[in-house]
Amino acid sequence: MSEKDFLSVDNLRISTAEAELVRGISFTLERGRTLGVVGESGSGKSLSSLAIMGLLPANLEINGSIYFKEQELVRLGADEHRQLRGKQMSMIFQEPMTSLNPTMQCGRQVTESLRLHLKLPPKEAYGRTIELFQKVKLPRPEAIFKSYPHQISGGQKQRVMIALSVACNPELLIADEPTTALDATVQLEILELLKELQQDYRMAMIFITHDLGVVKRVSDDLLVLHQGDMVEKGLAEDIINNPAEAYTRGLLACRPTFDTDYYRLHQVKDFSGEISAINFKRESKEAKLKRAMQLQGKPPLLEINDLSKVYQSTSWFNKEEKVKAVSKASFKIYKGESLGLVGESGSGKSTIGKMLTGLEGTSEGNIWFKGKDISHLSRKAWQKINRDIQVIFQDPFSSLNPRITVGAALRETISYHNIARGNGAKKEAQNLLLKTGLGGDSYFKYPHEFSGGQRQRIGIARALALKPEFIVCDEAVSALDVSVQAQILNLLNDLKEEYDFTYLFISHDLAVVKYFCDRIVVLKEGEIVETDFSDKIYDSTQNEYTQKLIAAAQL
Repeated sequence: MSEKDFLSVDNLRISTAEAELVRGISFTLERGRTLGVVGESGSGKSLSSLAIMGLLPANLEINGSIYFKEQELVRLGADEHRQLRGKQMSMIFQEPMTSLNPTMQCGRQVTESLRLHLKLPPKEAYGRTIELFQKVKLPRPEAIFKSYPHQISGGQKQRVMIALSVACNPELLIADEPTTALDATVQLEILELLKELQQDYRMAMIFITHDLGVVKRVSDDLLVLHQGDMVEKGLAEDIINNPAEAYTRGLLACRPTFDTDYYRLHQVKDFSGEISAINFKRESKEAKLKRAMQLQGKPPLLEINDLSKVYQSTSWFNKEEKVKAVSKASFKIYKGESLGLVGESGSGKSTIGKMLTGLEGTSEGNIWFKGKDISHLSRKAWQKINRDIQVIFQDPFSSLNPRITVGAALRETISYHNIARGNGAKKEAQNLLLKTGLGGDSYFKYPHEFSGGQRQRIGIARALALKPEFIVCDEAVSALDVSVQAQILNLLNDLKEEYDFTYLFISHDLAVVKYFCDRIVVLKEGEIVETDFSDKIYDSTQNEYTQKLIAAAQL
């Protein structure tokens, strides 16, 4: 079999008893090349990769053929497939926290794989693991070897997962959304690391993502999927620069860039016809700046002065350690404004958001809301303030009770805060679901019955239930595919216009922040390094750290 047929997938079909989920996907992959696979949630990206790895659930039927180095994988037994995984083919999963064993030290998880597949003795496996941790640029490799997954950052966990995936020098590496929810600088480092490892080991790589900006940087070839169907395939550069299909054009247009100046983001459905038919209203930089400056004509809705947060922890040796997450942060948020909060992982973004919503106490400084100091309120007092201050979380599924219907969850919130009771509460809940673009039958469904984008709409509906004045969006769109992200951002802007909301928008995606926010606060290691209007920061910042963030985000 030729180099070009190193991996060959022909007419791959995956189905349940009720429906066909993947319909006739075909492609080939050469050694040393990267195939990007893009599409919205539910397009079949992950299912196809799991079929190659032999990890599909038993209730799914697979047809077609998958040849890996002349070996047919579709009819391969579980034990035989297990022999291939880890040693000849490997996979980096989207969420390393759920992929790593929380009860085992990070280093031990890598040495276990080395001893199992390569039969290395303990001392040699340890040395190889330290070498791998250095290769993936983990700080303090010996300390991280002994650390458990919960003791290191998200970017570090992803690096451990990469080290585990390449430990046995696999010939095929599948990376399933490996940079989703990582900040721009860590994402850039991970992408560069994967390309470096690919060159070192001459691996073939399948890179699955919903972000075409990322695909442009890492992929040689591109496969576009939509609802289980193959839309187009070819050289990545050709497809991105000159997409043949309307769906691909829609995916490209959904993603805000540093140059996006539309009032509303495009959505995939807007591209059912020719791209020339799309004519959205634009807003010039001058008009956006004027609007943002006008918002500052009134007293601030919220103001924080010298806000600090110090965490205290006790190590295994009973030595108390202090970690300063936020240090003397000060800024104002004006009524009707969207203020962006950006910075690398660990910069203190989410900690500030939690303090502003009463989920974390403050160590020093003051928070003023509508002229009242809310820095040190009791839990009972916060229950009243929470009618005016709400939060939309990054992962709505983990913040929803899986055992009660969505309608019951909304009705409970409405009744508890005496907004309405009985049938009135039910009607209000149904209206909220309709307002956020969910059908009336959603009221009787459970959280697991919704897609990620729909669950985020439920999170927004829950925040709206109390008719708040101020909403903290904590990475509210970072884990969504680009088409759903565009829908949610448009919805947030519509609701802001209708209800005169004020947002604190926390995100690692600087292009989204520039599009959505009037002003931006830049955080570094808990300290504010810059605050200015969005376009001014992106066009003329002199701050070296901000320039680094912007450069990393320009994929």
